[in-house]
This record gives sequence, structure tokens and C-alpha cells, in this order.
Amino acid sequence: MNEFSYLFLFFLTASMLLNLWLNKRQIQHIKLHRHQVPDDFKDKIDLPEHQKAADYTIAKTKIDTIHHVLGGLILIALTLGGLINFILQTSQTHITHEIFSGILLILSVFIITHLIELPISIYQTFNIEQRFGFNRTTVKQFIKDQLLQLALMIALGVPLLYALLWVMGKTGEYWWLYAWLLTITFTFFMTWLVPTVIAPLFNKFTPLEDDALKSRITHLFERCGFNSKGIYIMDGSKRSGHGNAYFTGIGNNKRIVFFDTLIDSLNTDEIEAVLAHELGHFKCKHITKQMIVSTVMTLLGFALLGWLIQQPWFFEGLGVHDVSNAVALLLFLIVTPVFTTFLQPLSRYFQRTFEFEADAFASTMAKPEHLIQALVKLYRENASTLTPDPLYSNFHHSHPPAGIRVNHLKTTAIQDS
Repeated sequence: MNEFSYLFLFFLTASMLLNLWLNKRQIQHIKLHRHQVPDDFKDKIDLPEHQKAADYTIAKTKIDTIHHVLGGLILIALTLGGLINFILQTSQTHITHEIFSGILLILSVFIITHLIELPISIYQTFNIEQRFGFNRTTVKQFIKDQLLQLALMIALGVPLLYALLWVMGKTGEYWWLYAWLLTITFTFFMTWLVPTVIAPLFNKFTPLEDDALKSRITHLFERCGFNSKGIYIMDGSKRSGHGNAYFTGIGNNKRIVFFDTLIDSLNTDEIEAVLAHELGHFKCKHITKQMIVSTVMTLLGFALLGWLIQQPWFFEGLGVHDVSNAVALLLFLIVTPVFTTFLQPLSRYFQRTFEFEADAFASTMAKPEHLIQALVKLYRENASTLTPDPLYSNFHHSHPPAGIRVNHLKTTAIQDS
């Protein structure tokens, strides 16, 4: 062990303790407000529904606490515990080709980690989600999803890792710049490909057939200047009772997707308001801004990796004996989150700002009251807590808390009137 080992352990311990403390705050705060519906929602959500949301959130937070502890233990085992060394030695024994042994190492680590965490996923799906009436996933569907995810990880991950490791080994001093260009190209390609190729492997997407609703949405598109490949309904109900809507794709492959559960629970005015919010992200160029930030951060990450790969203390400090491109890439991927935990509130701040801006745009395209009605229905039917701990929320929630968001929309409605 060296100085970097102690620095790594300090940040790992600090991030774990922070997350455990935030989870404890979240549970205590929700319990404190469990017996009374907030004033802003008293006429829309009854006490049993509010308590169901509280109990559901507490159950998820408790399992998240276990997940944080398990994740920390896995990371210690992989690095200072010597598991990466063992996997690497095993892979090099059977595969002498440096790139292929490196690919086997990286895939093995992610597969082993996933298998260790799989019981938590099973418990969350078939206990927590089932207990609160949301789970509709069968055992057969769950197994199918797991195998399909594994197949995609291999089919897409192996070529990408081969290309990255080849670039790292063959393109000289500025390999990190070429690796960045390769990664960004792959990311943009996948963003374009997912709506038409990847997503349909998991769900069925059917064009919206309600002519009245389609006409309303088409008119909204025209007012927003938005060109879309279509409006699709996804059979989300085959896995979960939760409802949602999202914007996906880039370029000429953009589309709007509604969960069938959302279509069943909202009326036409509310659906239009939700869609106006999603279009607000497009109109305010949030997708573009996020892609620019992601592109810059990826470049900085590869530049940092380009420096770290030349530092023996980086490998030694994380308990790894072999200095190679694959090991450096793997260590960077699994260790970086430990050092960025404390930056989460900054990311959440910008995400929430985007949500407020999208709400403001939606209020110009639809009535704010309709968006409020839609949000309240989604809070109720998804059992979203109305009383999250503010500090916990600042670290973990990309959307503003229910009360703040609804009051913001009410203020907009008053100003418009």
C-alpha cells in the first residue's frame, strides 16, 4: 500500500458513510411526515395513499443502503483484496493475446459484480415492487431480460473494448484523444440506434392510434417546431405498474414514447401537458447541452487516464500488480465514482434547473393546471413520496421535490391569469 491507497480508502469510506447518513436522514424525514398529507396535496391525495408512498420509499431506501455497503465491499475485494489480480492471472493463463485477455478481465469483473448484486435486484422486483402492487414481471421475463442484457453487453462491449484497447496500445502518446473520439462516436451511434433496434428487444412499441389524441399532439408538434419519427406507446405494463414518458433518439430518429400505464391514467389535456414538458427539453436544448457536457467530461476523463496510466503508484495504490492498458481502463471505470460522489449536488442542480425550464415551456404550450394534475396523478400512482429529505434530494433526485415543483407551477398559473 502507498499514499494513494490511503487516499482511496478515505474517499471510499467517506462516500459510503455519506450515503448511509443520507439514507438514514431520508427514512427519518419520511417517517416524521408519514401521518399527515402536505397541505398542497390534501385535496388530491388521501392519507392511505400518502402512507403507501412513504412506506414504499422507506423500503427502497433500506435496500439501497445494503446496496451501497455491498458495492463498497466489492470494490475493496476487487482492488486491495486482490480479486482483479486473480482474474487477470486466470485470463492470461488461458488467453495469451493481450487485448483479448484484457477484454476477458473487464467483462469478467462486470459480470461477477452483477451476479453478486443480482439477489438485491431479485428482492427489489419480487418483494418490494410486488408488495406495493407494482411488479408485473414474471420469473420467466426476469430471466429473459437478464440473459438479453448479458448478450448485448458481450455483443456491443467486446468490439468497443477491442477498439479502445487497440487504440490505447497502437496510436502513440495522444492515444487518449483518439480513444475519446472513438467513444463519442460510439455513444452518438448508440443514441441514434437505441430507439429502433435496442429498445424493441425489450419492449413492444406501437404507434399511437387514438386519432383525437394524435391530432392534438401533432398540432402541439407544429406549434413547437418539432419533427418526430412518431409517437409510440410502450408496453411498460408487462414489467411494472409505474407510468412514465420520455424523449429518445437524435437527428432524424427522434421519437416520443409513452408508457401504456401513463396513457391509461391521464386524460387528453394531461397527456398534452406532459408531452409539452418533454418537448420543453428539446426546445430549451437540454439534450444538446447534456451531450456537450458529457463530451467534455469524457475528454477530461481520458486525458486524466492518459496521465494515470504512466504512474506506477496508481496501480500499486489499488493493489494491482500488472501494469497494462486493460487494467488501467478497468481501475479508472470502477474507482472514479468514489471520488465524484461529492459532486452529485452540482449535477442535480443543473438537472433540476432543466426541469423548471421544461415546466415553464410546457406552461406556454398547455395550461399549468393540467401539468399539475398530471404530476399529482403520477406522484399518487407511482407512490412517489411527497416529503423527501431536502439534503438527500439534493444528492439523489434529478427532479425537484413534489411540493416545490407544484408550487412553482401554481405561481406560473397565477402569473398567466
